[in-house]
Amino acid sequence: MRAPTISTLFVHVPMLVLASLASAQTGQVRTGAAAFADWKADGPGVRRLIRPSDLPPPLTGTDGEASIASSAEVIEPPSGALPKVPDGFAVQVFATGFKQPRTLRVAPNGDIFLSESRTGRVLVFRAGAAGAPATPEVFAENLDRPYGIVFQPPADPRYVYVAAANQVVRYAYRTGAVKATGPPEVVIGNIPTERHWTRDLAVSRDGKRLFLAVGSASNLAGGMPDMTPEQIRQHEQRHGRGAAWGPEENRAVVRVFDPKGATIRNYATGLRNCSGLAMQPGTDNVWCVVNERDHLGPHVPPDFMARIQDGGFYGWPWYYLGPHEDPALKGKRPDLKGTVRVPEVLFQAHSSALSVAFYDRAAFPAEYRGDAFVALHGSHSQPDRTGYKVIRVRMKAGRPTGEYEDFMTGFVVDNSRVWGRPAGLAVTRDGALLVSDDANGTIFRVAHR
Repeated sequence: MRAPTISTLFVHVPMLVLASLASAQTGQVRTGAAAFADWKADGPGVRRLIRPSDLPPPLTGTDGEASIASSAEVIEPPSGALPKVPDGFAVQVFATGFKQPRTLRVAPNGDIFLSESRTGRVLVFRAGAAGAPATPEVFAENLDRPYGIVFQPPADPRYVYVAAANQVVRYAYRTGAVKATGPPEVVIGNIPTERHWTRDLAVSRDGKRLFLAVGSASNLAGGMPDMTPEQIRQHEQRHGRGAAWGPEENRAVVRVFDPKGATIRNYATGLRNCSGLAMQPGTDNVWCVVNERDHLGPHVPPDFMARIQDGGFYGWPWYYLGPHEDPALKGKRPDLKGTVRVPEVLFQAHSSALSVAFYDRAAFPAEYRGDAFVALHGSHSQPDRTGYKVIRVRMKAGRPTGEYEDFMTGFVVDNSRVWGRPAGLAVTRDGALLVSDDANGTIFRVAHR
C-alpha cells in the first residue's frame, strides 16, 4: 500500500529553487547578553556560546505551570519560500504533504524511514530517492504517535524498533523491506502518555543495549506526594539518584533495555523532556537534547545537549545546571545539590530542541565532519521568539566546544507568525541533510554545491 497525498521533488527537477543566502553570516561568537538575542538576530553562520555564568536570575514564582507567552501562529509558507542556509549549500523541498512528520532515520542500506506521528504511520523512502521520483511506502501503521526509530543490530538489522507514545514495538526486518511483513511485537508496554509523548530511541553499536527517552508528565513534577528521607532512599535504590515518583515515576528519564525488553532500568534521571537521542558515530556515547521547564523566565533555564552518563542526574525538577535550585522547590532536596551534572552545550531557553544527528559523511566541507545538527522546534514560553531553526553544534576531538551556529533559518515571519518548525534530522548515505518541518508537513534536503 502506498502512502496517499504525498508529492516529492528531487534534485534534477526543474522546479528546484536555491535558497536565498543570509547576510548574517559571521565568524564572531556572540556571548553574554548578545547570545540571548531573539530571532531577528538569526542567520546562517551566526554563532553563540552560552555559559552558566551568563544566565540571569530566575523568576521566583512558585506556580510550576506558569508561562509568560503563547505559541506562534503557523501560516502557509510564503510563495516560493525556502529556508536560508550557509553559502555553498542549497536547500530544496524533498517531499511534502505529510501530517506531523517528526523523526527521520536512515537504514544501513540508505532507505529513509519517517515517523508521521499524527497519522500513526511509519513511512519509507527507497535509497536513492533524491535522484529518481518515488513515493514513500507505508512500513507500519495504527501506532499511537510513533516517534523514535532504530535498526537492530545497527550494522545488519533484523528488526526495526519503533517507539510510540505508549509502547516500544519491533518489527521483523530484512534489508530493503519497505513494508512490515508481520504484526509488531511489544517490547515495552504501558508507557504513560500524559503530557510529553515523544519517545526517542538509540541503540549501542553491538545492538545489545537500547535507550528510550520518556519525558515528564508535568512542567515541575506536580502531584508528587511527600516522602520521608528513608522512603526517598529506597526509591532511589530502585529508580536512580534524583528520580521523581508518584505520577512522575520512570518519567523525565532515559531508560536502557535489552533487545527483548526482559530487563529495563533508568539509565539517567532528571531530564525533563529528552526529545532527541543519538549515538555519536564510532562510539557508544549517547547524547540527548532536552526541553527544560517553562516557568522561570524568558532566559532560564536553557535547553541543552548532554552526553548521557549511566547513573547521571541532570537536575529536574529540583535543580538546573548543577547547583542552581528551582525557587518553586526551594529547600526540598538539599541532598541533591552537589550531584547535578552540567550539560555540555546550552541553547537559548525555550528553543524546544527536538532532535540531534551527527554528521559522519564527506559531502559537506571537512570542518563539518563529527559535528552535530540539532532541530529547534521553536519557543512558546518566550515573548520574543527563539528557535525555529536548525543549528550546528561545534565539536573538537569528539567533544563539544560549547558553541553552536545557525545553519538553517528563515521560518519566522514576525514575532507572532512562523511558516515552519524543524522537527527531525537525518544524514543520508550520500551526505545530504534531511530536515522535517512538522508545521507544514514538509521535508527539506540540504546539499553542498
